[in-house]
Amino acid sequence: MDSKNYHEDLSHIRSMMERSSRFISLSGLSGVFAGLAALIGAGYVYFVFQREGINYFDGDRNFFSPVLVRELVLTGAVILLTALLSGYIFTANKSKKKGQKIWDATTKRLLFTFAVPLVTGGVFCLALLFHHLFIWIAPATLIFYGIALVSAERYTLTDIKYLGYCQIVLGLISLFFLGWGLVFWTIGFGVLHIVYGLIMHKKYK
Repeated sequence: MDSKNYHEDLSHIRSMMERSSRFISLSGLSGVFAGLAALIGAGYVYFVFQREGINYFDGDRNFFSPVLVRELVLTGAVILLTALLSGYIFTANKSKKKGQKIWDATTKRLLFTFAVPLVTGGVFCLALLFHHLFIWIAPATLIFYGIALVSAERYTLTDIKYLGYCQIVLGLISLFFLGWGLVFWTIGFGVLHIVYGLIMHKKYK
């Protein structure tokens, strides 16, 4: 009996320590929603290419006018904001159900470790955009996003690092297939997010 109580107390202490040092209310549904938003965005971008007379899959190098580039950047920004907003809503609801605060010292540490590589990558991609090196943007976004996820794992669910590793590997592979950025974006930000979100939702429901 004493041994049983000892193990229960140890498990309870371990659980409390984990809750105090890691943000564990990340919602799997937010990943699914972010993935769906990315797929819809990729479909819209393909529609824009068709509208501009660009046959994306013919393998030729295409010319992107400044107006088209601005529309693509705006589309990417809308997708990012949609994913962030949905992530906040789903995670806030999950935290509320668990009776946990969404904004505390652990959340601040999580956002900081996630933001450093992500903002660095964002500035790097803006520089690529400034120099009209569009073809390198897709690999760079995937790699820096993956690094941000792996970095954030220290303060949240450990499973998130596997999504990060997949994004990094996908980004590195895309370096050898320049010009197919939309395809790799669709897989990385769309398919992988949906698969990860469904697994996390089932595991931590």
